[in-house]
Amino acid sequence: MHEITLTVNGVLRQAEVPARRLLSDCLRHDLGLTGTHVGCEHGVCGCCTVLLDGEPVRSCLTFAVTVDGRDITTVEGLAEEDGTLSPVQRAFAECHGLQCGFCTPGFLCTVTALLRDNPAPTDEEVLEGISGNLCRCTGYQNIVKSVHRAAEIMAEEP
Repeated sequence: MHEITLTVNGVLRQAEVPARRLLSDCLRHDLGLTGTHVGCEHGVCGCCTVLLDGEPVRSCLTFAVTVDGRDITTVEGLAEEDGTLSPVQRAFAECHGLQCGFCTPGFLCTVTALLRDNPAPTDEEVLEGISGNLCRCTGYQNIVKSVHRAAEIMAEEP
């Protein structure tokens, strides 16, 4: 067993994990953060995407011991401390960028990083940016609309 310390959603957390514990399992089972979903468990679907030091990573492919001392943001950490939804979360709700919601946490984390790096993406850049996340329900049109709406919201805010 290995003692690891992570900053998760701004809170210093500790866990004792076996060397082969995946970050997704650590977040869900050891830390009780069940917003990170596990889909394919092969890194293909993107449901498990979280932000590691601000960059999107597949938590189902990442061993928890390798992120000791690092900063993790899960879907639970995207909203403000008072519960106000982030621009990305608001846009997905407003534009119906979700249906069953299973893929949504991964999309929200991915899009948060995408818009941080490219605050006004073209349609092609949005499609490229979300290409690592799969959705079986929406057909992606409303997800793309959500990304553009989130960019608008972010541009309007001080």
